[in-house]
Amino acid sequence: MLNRPRRNRRSPAIRSLLRETTLTPDQLVLPLFLVEGEEVEEEVASLPGTFRRSADHLLDFVGESMELGLKSFILFPGVAGEHKDKTASYGYQPGNFYLKTAAAIKDQYPDCCLISDVAMDPYSSDGHDGLVRDGRILNDETLPILCEMALAQARAGFDYLGPSDMMDGRVQALREALDEEGFTETGILSYTAKYASAFYGPFRDALDSAPREDANIPKDKKTYQMDPANKREALREAELDELEGADLLMVKPALHYLDVIHLLREESPLPIAAYHVSGECAMLLAAARNGWLAYEQAMPEALLSLRRAGADVILTYFAYDYARMYKDGLLGV
Repeated sequence: MLNRPRRNRRSPAIRSLLRETTLTPDQLVLPLFLVEGEEVEEEVASLPGTFRRSADHLLDFVGESMELGLKSFILFPGVAGEHKDKTASYGYQPGNFYLKTAAAIKDQYPDCCLISDVAMDPYSSDGHDGLVRDGRILNDETLPILCEMALAQARAGFDYLGPSDMMDGRVQALREALDEEGFTETGILSYTAKYASAFYGPFRDALDSAPREDANIPKDKKTYQMDPANKREALREAELDELEGADLLMVKPALHYLDVIHLLREESPLPIAAYHVSGECAMLLAAARNGWLAYEQAMPEALLSLRRAGADVILTYFAYDYARMYKDGLLGV
């Protein structure tokens, strides 16, 4: 035999030399769940190892994470029912604990990259990402609410705003509102291809953000989140987001949409982010806890597959564990 591919795989040094895809903590974003109060640290039952934390514990955890090499975080609020209304007005009130905590994080850790969530559902009594009226999600009437929320988040110091609502035209509306107020350096990480997926369950458990059960409230988010059967549609969404001023494009979920990640990477000059969502992580955790998979090998492989598909940035609940293993030299070659 003249050709023996195994020659290029015969030692750790050679495998490292010829490795096509690499992943470091620099490319990871750790999702954080914030709740109001003090001394709160509650594990999410459906996503073991992930916690809802009050600001005091969260600030300490951000510091621990940065010591491991993580630099980027996306912050989600768990809002009590008393703060919720149909117009999600608490989302941009100055005393909002989410905004206050973001400002505290940036004050204490100015070198971190902090990403927000722009959508009505954490603050909406209806549990939807848009304004609900007469059983319909109103697109254009939602945009001014999102702009108010975005401006409040920019004032709090977020580096990127993450519109996760999937309303048409929201990227342009946010960009124009931010620029008009002088926030020209605040970026937009657009949830470009966010699918109406079954893999969001643990996330909704953590934040109680599912649509309210009511005959006059749409029971799901399928009129604005994308159909899981569609791929070409993601190109249209990406093109619009680019034209409207997005700085990064995101695909959500990730592992079950590797083809979409690869498609956008091939077609767009913008950085591509992939959200390795709660249900995808929970499946791997459950298999590992049952002894069906080795977590220390399967978890890094899952994340590497997202990089190989074309993701420049990966949002994952495994970011802390990956960074710890990376720092300790436990990622085998």
